[in-house]
Amino acid sequence: MEKVVKSVGSFSPLACRNLFICAGDQCCAVTGERMVRLYNARTKQYQDLPKVKRTDEEWQEILTPEQFRISRNAGTEAAFTGKYHDFHGIGIYQCICCGTDLFSSEAKFESGTGWPSFTAPVAKENVVHKVDQSYGMVRTEVLCARCDAHLGHVFDDGPPPTHQRYCMNSASLNFIPVL
Repeated sequence: MEKVVKSVGSFSPLACRNLFICAGDQCCAVTGERMVRLYNARTKQYQDLPKVKRTDEEWQEILTPEQFRISRNAGTEAAFTGKYHDFHGIGIYQCICCGTDLFSSEAKFESGTGWPSFTAPVAKENVVHKVDQSYGMVRTEVLCARCDAHLGHVFDDGPPPTHQRYCMNSASLNFIPVL
């Protein structure tokens, strides 16, 4: 039986308007949840939204086994197998876990690596970079700033003007077309 993935592409929680600082982080005065400032590519505005925290069991209810392996356990899909590596739609690529806007099709380029590649995220605040020393290499891992989903890695061999190659896993992304 195939697992049905619950849609998170239209995920749009209300932003907290009552913020205060707790332990160096921005938190909601009403709920005490840790907040993160994110850019919405469609409205072209920043919002303060709560971090998304779920248990592995909750993530497994929402995601397919492949999406869970990659986005929650820092896996990697095989090259040239992901649905977005040779995809050319016009729109926004969102986090499969929480619906955060991550990349625009305008920043997508053909890297020849077999993974969807982008020159930059829609906003630097929407992603987090982390040193990854797995597999005997030193790389820069890219995570969703809202839910800490593993997206892929960024390399310094991309085209101008950024010279960055955000090499992402299709399984960590959900494409929303611009209408």
